[in-house]
Amino acid sequence: MQSDSTAKVPVTVLTGYLGAGKTTLLNHILTAPHGKRYAVIVNEFGEIGIDHDLIVDVDEEIFELNNGCVCCSVRGDLIRILGALFRRGQTFDGVIIETTGLADPAPVAQTFFADDEIKNRAYLDAVVSVVDAVHIAGQIEHSHEAVEQIAFADVIVLNKTDAASPEQLEAAQAIIQRLNRGAKVVTTSRSLVNLDAILDLGAFSLDRAMDLDPHFLPKHHHGHEHDHHDHHDHAHSHYEGIDSIAMRVSAPLSEELFDAWLSELVGSRGLDILRLKGVLQMGDDPRRYIIHGVHMMLEGDYQGPWPADSVPESRFVLIGRNLADPLVRAEIEAGFRACAA
Repeated sequence: MQSDSTAKVPVTVLTGYLGAGKTTLLNHILTAPHGKRYAVIVNEFGEIGIDHDLIVDVDEEIFELNNGCVCCSVRGDLIRILGALFRRGQTFDGVIIETTGLADPAPVAQTFFADDEIKNRAYLDAVVSVVDAVHIAGQIEHSHEAVEQIAFADVIVLNKTDAASPEQLEAAQAIIQRLNRGAKVVTTSRSLVNLDAILDLGAFSLDRAMDLDPHFLPKHHHGHEHDHHDHHDHAHSHYEGIDSIAMRVSAPLSEELFDAWLSELVGSRGLDILRLKGVLQMGDDPRRYIIHGVHMMLEGDYQGPWPADSVPESRFVLIGRNLADPLVRAEIEAGFRACAA
């Protein structure tokens, strides 16, 4: 995929709670006959579960696997590891970062905003979270990290669907809808997924994501503020106060008004905002304006024209804490609509 050493490398962050099937998915990626070369960074070598006979030298920080992948065990700062990978002059089709089952993926994602060297050499393609359809309802009752992993994901692999009862599957899907309406959901068992559904999506930046998956950002009718609340009756304290708001405006936005509104929103609620992402129509510009953010760190840029067969519109998803209050939601929604030119 990477044609030269200067091309940016896509990075996939693979997360998921203990026992969800994250390691099984990683092994599936490593052993699939895709012909691609991946660098893999893991938090703890012992958690990976790759057979020892696949490893050339487990004492080295970087070692080859038999299918041509390269693995690194994270024994220092993530930026140092990524920097060392790129300075070696080796080319990769992608980098996969596997977090531990108890990790919050936000600090990993923030790396790709904060370090100039990493930003110049790599981009965060997607945060992929593996969710256990059988046990997720119980896990979120006891684990803040399990909630964060769902809320922060671009792609959710709903795993073990073959072992889940209809009630468990329905509960798992409701949890995902409640915590993250903007995620692409892939259902599977034994972590066997089509790799095209989770790798090289451009999902984090939303670049190409709308073309690949028209439902990546949920569509609501213009009176969307009435659509969100049907899940609120099921809210419990174990959701840790995390909600998502999906908004849509058909009229072009004023870039000046949007920037002012977003600056005020992030300034007043930045610590509560886990993720924000949007595909926006700015004025009469023929290009899509793509924006995404992690907490108070934002990136926005114009990227390519709207598809010829689509009607330009602005869609914006906000995921964070303390968004359940109807007055707060109404204020945010009204603020976004007021950005129309």
